Order: sequence, then structure tokens, then C-alpha cells
Amino acid sequence: MKITKDLYQSNLALLTDFYQLTMAYAYWKSGKGEQEAVFNLFFRKNPFEGGFTLAAGLDYVVDYCKNLQFEQGELDFLRKMNQKDGTPMFASEFLDYLKDLRFTCDMDAVEEGTVVFPNAPMVQVRGSLIQCQLLETPLLNILNFQTLIATKAARINLAAQGAPVLEFGLRRAQGIDGALAASRASYIGGCSSTSNVMAGKLFDIPVSGTHAHSWILSFDSELEAFYAYAEAFPDHCVFLVDTYDTLEGVKNAIQVGLSLREKGKEMLGIRIDSGDLAYFSIQARQLLDEAGFPNAKVYASNDLDEYIITSLKSQDAAIDVWGVGTKLVTAFDQPALGAVYKLSAIKNTSGSWVPKVKVSQQSLKINIPGIHKVRRYFSKGKAVADMIYLEGQAINPQGIMIIDPNDATQRKRLMPAFYEGEELLKPIFRKGELVYSLPSLQQIRERAGAQLEAFDKTHKRLTNPHVYPVGLEEHLHQLRMELVIAAKNSSNDTDEN
Repeated sequence: MKITKDLYQSNLALLTDFYQLTMAYAYWKSGKGEQEAVFNLFFRKNPFEGGFTLAAGLDYVVDYCKNLQFEQGELDFLRKMNQKDGTPMFASEFLDYLKDLRFTCDMDAVEEGTVVFPNAPMVQVRGSLIQCQLLETPLLNILNFQTLIATKAARINLAAQGAPVLEFGLRRAQGIDGALAASRASYIGGCSSTSNVMAGKLFDIPVSGTHAHSWILSFDSELEAFYAYAEAFPDHCVFLVDTYDTLEGVKNAIQVGLSLREKGKEMLGIRIDSGDLAYFSIQARQLLDEAGFPNAKVYASNDLDEYIITSLKSQDAAIDVWGVGTKLVTAFDQPALGAVYKLSAIKNTSGSWVPKVKVSQQSLKINIPGIHKVRRYFSKGKAVADMIYLEGQAINPQGIMIIDPNDATQRKRLMPAFYEGEELLKPIFRKGELVYSLPSLQQIRERAGAQLEAFDKTHKRLTNPHVYPVGLEEHLHQLRMELVIAAKNSSNDTDEN
């Protein structure tokens, strides 16, 4: 799907922070604009205090890059900007440069539906400083949100233990785009359908829904409302039973269900949207079974999330289908993933790559220098560790050490000769040309399920998950330490002078 054209009907070149444009102009004015650089997009901590993250949003990224272009409307807007002294913010020659700018970078990225972890690059961009810089904000905007929602959906679906989870979040989502992106990401994370009809059309996601309390209230009685709904949708009857009295509502649904059966139709189930979901679902199940409806499903909704579902499961709630809305599409209770986009290497005038490191008082914020690869090791089909290493670095099959980026005392020795390995960063663009075959959303969803299966359940539990080992290969760890020490010594020398 051409996202920027089909969905937004407009150019997205100005979907950026203003300082990206001012830096691009300063690069251009200083003659550094075409200097080659490498930027990595990564996050520093798994969301929701969890043990994993599920990558999503690459399809949007590909579409954005393919359509990156400053058209006349965007250039006219920039041309009107002035500095405080009244002079133009951007020289006309720079705007001419932007007019001719097209995406020509190399890009590697993890595939959508891949389980990823902190510090390892999700996306790596190699190209001119100006282009790499202009990509920062849109890439973060796209990947931060969809990855966050896909992860939340995966956690909710793991809690549901194979029972269908329906995404019902459109009315509570953060705007139109937030709703559409959330529906897409939720499907990647394992949800079986969405209530969002536009998302169904745009992304080919199954749509589902029942009826609201307003339907019941528009009639003189609940029973009359159920009969009318059955008349309209005899093959699609899931009755919302909690408008007045939940168990009486179930009995009314059974009465209409028996009437449907006489016509050769079958009631699909009932939905409970309030009250004690464990108690009412168990009671409803008993009433349905006694009335001869063992195949009728009990649907439940009402501000559900992974923790409430887990609690209801522990109470033996007789719930067959879960409808989850607000807490899924708003990523309750973590509003942002916090992914960042950092310069890790730049090519000097002699054509050599120079690794770059950002030094911080917080070790968590010290980036990883150089041009990286990420390799995942498997043993008997199960993931055992991820290694971040330097491009071109030879790997000793007899043994390597990976070192935690945030705690050098945490180390793990791997024997690659005994493991299967997979490179996680796949080629997406080469010199601006798409070299990656985009999978369907269904294929991405299937990949996500297979990826999650490859990790031990201890990494997927909701509270205090076991930490999956992700580390720097020894040479990369050493390079990082040397650059940090050199940078701090240089800073100290400057302070003394």
C-alpha cells in the first residue's frame, strides 16, 4: 500500500522537527552535507517492564523513504521563514537543493515481527549527513509507536493463552493515525481482528463487532432488541447482555437463540462488558450449557489488559474471546518506547570510517560506536543470545565473549560452532533502491508468532522476566571503552585549560 498517498493524501517531507531542517541547512552551508555517515535507531529499555519488544512499522518506513520529496508547497512554506533580523531562514540555493533531493541511502533493518532487545540497532542508515539527519524524526515517529503497540498486543495475547483477542480501540485511540497504526500493530502482535473498519480496508485485517448498549436502550425491552438484532443478523448474533441484569440478559439471549435454531441458525455467543467478569462468565457458561448452547462463546470486554486477563484466567473465568481496547491502543501504562537515533560513524576526508561515541554521565546513554551487525544464536530452535559486533569483524567459531553494554561484569561465553546463527539486520535499500521484498501483513503476523515461540517462557512472563542476554562482542566493547576514555580525557584537558 502507498501509505503516504493512500492514507494521508499529502506530502510528508515536513513531518519532522524544525531542528532537523536547521541542521541540514548548516551541514549544507558548511560543506558537510554530502559527507557519509552511519546512524543507528535503537531503544534502551524494553517497554512495560517486560522482557522483550516486537518490532513493527518498517512498511511505513519503506513507503516514507520511497516518497521522500520536497514539493513546491513545502518549499514555499520554508521560503517564508525568516530569522529575527528579517533575513530568510534558508538560502534559496539550499531550497533548490531540497527540491532535487531524493532518498539515496543504504538502509538495513530488522524485519517487522522480529523480537528485539535494548541497544541493538533496529534500523541502520548509511548515506549523506543531510539525508540521514532528515530521516531521524519520521523514522522515530513511525517505529516508536508501532513497535510499542505490537509489543503490548503480544503481551495481551500471551496472557490470553491462545484465546482470540479482538482489538476494539478506535474510539479511545490517539487520533486518526494513532488508531490506524495501532490496529495494524495490534494485528502484528497477535490480535485476530479489529473494530476499525478503515484499518480493515487499508490493511486487510478482519473486522469484527457486536452492538452497543444504545441498541438495547432504543427498544422497550432487552428481549425485543435481541429479536430485532437476530432478524437483521441471523448468522452474526453475539448479544450484549449486561444493560440491565447480566444473568437475565443471558436468559433472554438463550430465548432468542432457541428461536434462531428453529430457523436453522445458531447464536454465536454473548458479551459481558461490566461487573465481575469472572463470576458472570462462569454463571453465563452454566446457563448456556444447560440450555443446549455449549458452542456459544462468552465474550468479555471492559478496560482489559494483560494483567486483568491473567487474573481472570487464574479465577477460571469462562471467557472464550477477549475484546481489548483502550489499554491496548494507548499502550497503557507506558506512553512511549523511547527509541533514539544516533550517529555511530562518519567517513573522513581520506575515505576512512571514524567511529563516534556520545559520552554521558549515565552509562545507559553512552551509544555504541562503529558500524554494527546483530547476530542471534539459536540452540535446537530456541534463541540463546544476541551479539552486537563490528561490520567486518571475524567471529571465532571456537568461542566468543559478549559483554552487557550497561554492565561490563555481565558476560556470556558463546560457542558459535554449536549454534545456528541469523543476521537480524536485513538489507532494505541500497543507494535508495528497494532491495527487500515486503511481506504481507499476514506474513508479518505469522513471523511474530514464530519469533515469540523461539524464546523461553521466562523471557515472556509479565513480571520480573528473565533477562535475555544481548551483548557487545569483545572487540566492539574494547573500542567503545577506548573511545569513552579518550573523550573523557579530552574533556578533562579542556576543562583544565
